[in-house]
Amino acid sequence: MDKVNHQLNKAELRRILLKTRQSMPVREWREKSDHLCFYLQNSTSFTQAKTILAYFSFRQEPDLSPLFTNTKYRWGFPRCVDKSIHWHIWTPNDSIQSGAYGIAEPHPDAPILDAAEVDLILVPSVACDYQGYRLGYGGGYYDRLLSLPQWQTKPTIGIVFEFAYLSEIPIEPWDKPLKAVSTETGLTHKG
Repeated sequence: MDKVNHQLNKAELRRILLKTRQSMPVREWREKSDHLCFYLQNSTSFTQAKTILAYFSFRQEPDLSPLFTNTKYRWGFPRCVDKSIHWHIWTPNDSIQSGAYGIAEPHPDAPILDAAEVDLILVPSVACDYQGYRLGYGGGYYDRLLSLPQWQTKPTIGIVFEFAYLSEIPIEPWDKPLKAVSTETGLTHKG
Protein backbone atom coordinates (compact mmCIF):
# COMPACT_ATOMS: atom_id res chain seq x y z
CA MET A 1 0.00 0.00 0.00
CA ASP A 2 1.58 3.24 -1.11
CA LYS A 3 -0.45 5.37 1.31
CA VAL A 4 -0.66 5.23 5.08
CA ASN A 5 -3.76 3.27 6.21
CA HIS A 6 -5.56 6.22 7.78
CA GLN A 7 -5.34 8.12 4.50
CA LEU A 8 -7.36 5.45 2.73
CA ASN A 9 -11.10 5.59 3.10
CA LYS A 10 -13.02 2.52 4.28
CA ALA A 11 -14.20 1.52 0.79
CA GLU A 12 -10.71 1.69 -0.70
CA LEU A 13 -9.11 -0.15 2.22
CA ARG A 14 -11.84 -2.81 2.06
CA ARG A 15 -11.28 -3.29 -1.69
CA ILE A 16 -7.50 -3.69 -1.31
CA LEU A 17 -7.73 -6.11 1.60
CA LEU A 18 -10.45 -8.28 0.04
CA LYS A 19 -8.40 -8.50 -3.16
CA THR A 20 -5.33 -9.52 -1.14
CA ARG A 21 -7.31 -12.16 0.75
CA GLN A 22 -8.92 -13.63 -2.36
CA SER A 23 -5.59 -13.84 -4.18
CA MET A 24 -4.09 -16.01 -1.42
CA PRO A 25 -3.23 -19.55 -2.64
CA VAL A 26 -5.68 -22.10 -1.21
CA ARG A 27 -2.92 -24.04 0.55
CA GLU A 28 -1.74 -20.90 2.35
CA TRP A 29 -5.35 -20.00 3.23
CA ARG A 30 -5.93 -23.48 4.70
CA GLU A 31 -2.66 -23.41 6.67
CA LYS A 32 -3.28 -19.91 8.08
CA SER A 33 -6.88 -20.82 8.94
CA ASP A 34 -5.68 -23.92 10.81
CA HIS A 35 -3.14 -21.87 12.79
CA LEU A 36 -5.83 -19.31 13.64
CA CYS A 37 -8.15 -22.10 14.86
CA PHE A 38 -5.33 -23.49 17.03
CA TYR A 39 -4.83 -20.16 18.85
CA LEU A 40 -8.55 -19.60 19.14
CA GLN A 41 -9.40 -22.97 20.66
CA ASN A 42 -6.61 -22.62 23.22
CA SER A 43 -7.71 -19.17 24.39
CA THR A 44 -9.48 -18.75 27.73
CA SER A 45 -12.38 -16.83 26.12
CA PHE A 46 -13.01 -19.86 23.93
CA THR A 47 -12.49 -22.68 26.44
CA GLN A 48 -14.76 -21.01 29.01
CA ALA A 49 -17.60 -20.50 26.52
CA LYS A 50 -20.52 -22.89 26.06
CA THR A 51 -22.43 -21.19 23.24
CA ILE A 52 -20.35 -19.57 20.49
CA LEU A 53 -21.55 -17.52 17.53
CA ALA A 54 -19.46 -18.09 14.41
CA TYR A 55 -19.77 -17.77 10.62
CA PHE A 56 -19.37 -19.87 7.49
CA SER A 57 -16.26 -18.78 5.56
CA PHE A 58 -16.99 -16.77 2.41
CA ARG A 59 -14.51 -15.49 -0.19
CA GLN A 60 -11.48 -16.84 1.69
CA GLU A 61 -12.36 -15.49 5.11
CA PRO A 62 -10.41 -17.41 7.76
CA ASP A 63 -12.07 -20.83 7.84
CA LEU A 64 -13.22 -21.82 11.33
CA SER A 65 -15.01 -25.00 10.25
CA PRO A 66 -12.49 -27.38 11.94
CA LEU A 67 -13.81 -26.03 15.26
CA PHE A 68 -17.47 -26.76 14.52
CA THR A 69 -17.14 -30.51 15.05
CA ASN A 70 -16.29 -29.95 18.72
CA THR A 71 -19.51 -31.03 20.43
CA LYS A 72 -18.41 -29.50 23.76
CA TYR A 73 -19.75 -26.23 22.33
CA ARG A 74 -23.13 -25.17 21.04
CA TRP A 75 -22.71 -23.24 17.78
CA GLY A 76 -24.80 -20.38 16.46
CA PHE A 77 -24.71 -19.04 12.91
CA PRO A 78 -26.15 -15.89 11.37
CA ARG A 79 -28.98 -15.47 8.95
CA CYS A 80 -29.46 -12.00 7.49
CA VAL A 81 -33.08 -10.89 7.59
CA ASP A 82 -33.71 -7.40 6.24
CA LYS A 83 -31.21 -5.22 8.13
CA SER A 84 -30.65 -7.50 11.11
CA ILE A 85 -29.02 -10.80 12.00
CA HIS A 86 -30.98 -13.76 13.34
CA TRP A 87 -28.89 -16.40 15.12
CA HIS A 88 -29.67 -20.09 14.77
CA ILE A 89 -28.31 -23.17 16.49
CA TRP A 90 -26.43 -25.34 14.00
CA THR A 91 -24.64 -28.70 14.15
CA PRO A 92 -22.50 -30.27 11.40
CA ASN A 93 -25.42 -32.61 10.53
CA ASP A 94 -27.80 -29.71 9.83
CA SER A 95 -28.46 -28.36 6.37
CA ILE A 96 -27.30 -24.95 5.19
CA GLN A 97 -28.59 -22.81 2.37
CA SER A 98 -27.38 -19.85 0.35
CA GLY A 99 -28.73 -16.64 1.82
CA ALA A 100 -28.23 -12.91 1.37
CA TYR A 101 -25.12 -12.07 -0.67
CA GLY A 102 -24.64 -15.77 -1.50
CA ILE A 103 -23.35 -16.52 2.01
CA ALA A 104 -24.12 -19.93 3.54
CA GLU A 105 -26.56 -19.76 6.44
CA PRO A 106 -28.70 -22.08 8.58
CA HIS A 107 -32.17 -23.07 7.48
CA PRO A 108 -34.85 -20.54 8.63
CA ASP A 109 -36.55 -23.34 10.61
CA ALA A 110 -33.41 -24.05 12.68
CA PRO A 111 -33.83 -23.19 16.40
CA ILE A 112 -33.27 -19.52 17.24
CA LEU A 113 -30.59 -18.53 19.74
CA ASP A 114 -31.33 -15.86 22.30
CA ALA A 115 -28.67 -13.26 23.24
CA ALA A 116 -28.83 -14.38 26.90
CA GLU A 117 -27.49 -17.83 25.92
CA VAL A 118 -24.42 -16.54 24.07
CA ASP A 119 -20.95 -16.60 25.68
CA LEU A 120 -18.71 -15.55 22.79
CA ILE A 121 -19.02 -13.98 19.32
CA LEU A 122 -16.43 -14.71 16.61
CA VAL A 123 -16.78 -11.71 14.32
CA PRO A 124 -15.90 -11.97 10.61
CA SER A 125 -13.90 -8.91 9.61
CA VAL A 126 -12.17 -7.40 6.59
CA ALA A 127 -9.62 -5.85 8.96
CA CYS A 128 -9.06 -5.10 12.64
CA ASP A 129 -6.69 -2.62 14.20
CA TYR A 130 -4.50 -2.74 17.29
CA GLN A 131 -7.19 -0.93 19.30
CA GLY A 132 -9.75 -3.63 18.45
CA TYR A 133 -11.72 -1.62 15.91
CA ARG A 134 -13.13 -3.61 13.00
CA LEU A 135 -13.58 -2.88 9.33
CA GLY A 136 -16.62 -4.84 8.19
CA TYR A 137 -18.15 -5.46 4.79
CA GLY A 138 -20.16 -2.25 4.71
CA GLY A 139 -23.62 -3.64 5.48
CA GLY A 140 -23.56 -2.59 9.13
CA TYR A 141 -25.06 -5.89 10.37
CA TYR A 142 -22.56 -6.46 13.16
CA ASP A 143 -22.39 -2.74 14.07
CA ARG A 144 -26.15 -2.73 14.59
CA LEU A 145 -26.10 -6.03 16.49
CA LEU A 146 -23.25 -5.06 18.84
CA SER A 147 -24.84 -1.72 19.66
CA LEU A 148 -27.97 -3.42 21.07
CA PRO A 149 -28.03 -3.49 24.91
CA GLN A 150 -28.36 -7.29 25.11
CA TRP A 151 -25.24 -7.78 22.94
CA GLN A 152 -22.97 -4.96 24.17
CA THR A 153 -21.42 -6.93 27.03
CA LYS A 154 -20.75 -10.11 25.05
CA PRO A 155 -17.09 -11.08 24.53
CA THR A 156 -16.17 -10.50 20.87
CA ILE A 157 -13.15 -11.72 18.91
CA GLY A 158 -12.41 -10.23 15.50
CA ILE A 159 -11.17 -12.89 13.08
CA VAL A 160 -8.61 -11.75 10.46
CA PHE A 161 -5.39 -12.88 8.83
CA GLU A 162 -2.25 -11.09 9.99
CA PHE A 163 -1.97 -8.95 6.82
CA ALA A 164 -5.35 -7.38 7.74
CA TYR A 165 -4.37 -6.67 11.37
CA LEU A 166 -3.41 -3.02 11.04
CA SER A 167 -2.09 -0.32 13.35
CA GLU A 168 -5.03 1.91 12.50
CA ILE A 169 -8.21 1.85 10.40
CA PRO A 170 -10.68 4.67 9.67
CA ILE A 171 -13.36 4.69 12.37
CA GLU A 172 -16.72 6.37 12.83
CA PRO A 173 -18.00 7.85 16.12
CA TRP A 174 -20.41 4.91 16.56
CA ASP A 175 -17.75 2.19 16.07
CA LYS A 176 -17.15 0.05 19.15
CA PRO A 177 -13.91 -1.88 19.63
CA LEU A 178 -14.01 -5.67 19.87
CA LYS A 179 -12.65 -7.34 23.04
CA ALA A 180 -9.94 -9.32 21.20
CA VAL A 181 -8.48 -10.03 17.77
CA SER A 182 -7.29 -13.44 16.54
CA THR A 183 -4.93 -14.05 13.61
CA GLU A 184 -2.81 -17.01 12.50
CA THR A 185 0.01 -15.75 14.76
CA GLY A 186 -1.98 -15.48 17.99
CA LEU A 187 -4.82 -13.89 19.93
CA THR A 188 -4.56 -10.40 21.42
CA HIS A 189 -6.92 -9.03 24.08
CA LYS A 190 -7.85 -5.35 24.05
CA GLY A 191 -8.20 -3.25 27.20
